[in-house]
Amino acid sequence: MEIETEMPAEMDMETIDSNHSPSSSSAKHFGIKNAIQTNFGDEYVFQIAASQDSSTLAVSLSSKVIKLYSPVTGQYFGECKGHRETIHEISYSIPSSPNVICSCSSDATVRAWDTRTFKQVSSLKAGSYQEIFSFSFGGSSGNLLAAGCNAQILFWDWRSSKQVACLEESHMDDVTQVHFAPDQQSKLISSSVDGLLCLFDTNGQIDDDNHLESVMNVGTSIAKVGFFGQRNEKLWCLTHIETLSIWDWEDTRREVNFENARSLASDKWNLDDIDYFVDCYYSGTDDQLWVIGGTGSGTLGYFPINSNSPSTIGSPGAILEGGHLGVVRAVLPVSNMNGSLAQSKGIFGWTGGEDGRLCCWLSDESSQLNRSWITSALVVKSPRSRGKNRHHPY
Repeated sequence: MEIETEMPAEMDMETIDSNHSPSSSSAKHFGIKNAIQTNFGDEYVFQIAASQDSSTLAVSLSSKVIKLYSPVTGQYFGECKGHRETIHEISYSIPSSPNVICSCSSDATVRAWDTRTFKQVSSLKAGSYQEIFSFSFGGSSGNLLAAGCNAQILFWDWRSSKQVACLEESHMDDVTQVHFAPDQQSKLISSSVDGLLCLFDTNGQIDDDNHLESVMNVGTSIAKVGFFGQRNEKLWCLTHIETLSIWDWEDTRREVNFENARSLASDKWNLDDIDYFVDCYYSGTDDQLWVIGGTGSGTLGYFPINSNSPSTIGSPGAILEGGHLGVVRAVLPVSNMNGSLAQSKGIFGWTGGEDGRLCCWLSDESSQLNRSWITSALVVKSPRSRGKNRHHPY
């Protein structure tokens, strides 16, 4: 059995910024605590999710598996394996089942896995030619599962595993995201490659004619959306051409549209130009939305969004530099996790990317935290993966 390791250099990011512009030097630079070479460069990290008690990190990879790690030590626990095509989304989203993680895939399934045994415990299947790009639990009972597919939104009763509805007239192309509103669990927002955001009320018997409440036209293919605001009354929307818009979904009104978001962000620091946006992050304490932009070399910046007139993208409040060697695909801020475990360890968050790394970032300079996660005993490379060509998921 072959074992491979990587011991990344420990860095204090506060010391490498002397040549940056004032806008960059005013940002807080976070140090790389350590990096796990989860797949030895052969696979991409697609998404990172944390368990409800923050005891486990789940990482979806381009090899169609979900690997599980300790967020404290980086110890590799095991993997959930069964999807036959690309995994698009993972989430610990069943409140009554803290040890279960769900995933959806281009193999037309939503699967649930017990993270203690790494075994599949449930599988829901769409039509043979469907891909499932996103899923969300909600509804008035909390047991309604919505899934975004090829121009359709499917609904299951999670308790019975029975499909209860299919919406097929609201979107004309792939449904990229579905989200139940956090404070109004019967309301569902969907986004699509057709450029539309649709709002549905899922109470009663769900159908296109009676449950589509409103449509918002973004105008170009939508990649990601998310709720934010003190009452979750707003939506941020990132598109596949890297534009950013802000919507009041209750009033179906676009408040801000940054068509040149990348150049606006790039102008706010003296580093490489922003090539793409990974995600958005909302701080409820500060009522502040941040867009997270990245460079081709793996540097990330948290850029604040001012949606008041005049709307602007501000100088980065945080810069994550030196951990990745390529495009970053996933960001998990520690403030998105429950419990105080991560905060007590001085961790800012985790990132994963096309270099196959899972990086942990420090939010303080405590010397006792400068230890590496990786040892020769933690991550084992499967003999079956040796000698394979690099996998290109798209």
